[in-house]
Amino acid sequence: MPKLSFLHGITITMYWDEPHHSTPHFHAYYAEHEASLDFAGAVIAGDLPKPQLHLVQAWVELTATS
Repeated sequence: MPKLSFLHGITITMYWDEPHHSTPHFHAYYAEHEASLDFAGAVIAGDLPKPQLHLVQAWVELTATS
């Protein structure tokens, strides 16, 4: 599992080959929560607590501009 980032207890990963998904996305894990998000930061599947979701969405904004 390729780990892209780890921040405030949130692990962000991306798999290079997931044939059962058509939308490009990454995964965010926090405690017992898991969500798949597109590259705009929208949740495709799963859930995260709101504070952690906002942190992941801020991470998306920061990484998109670098």
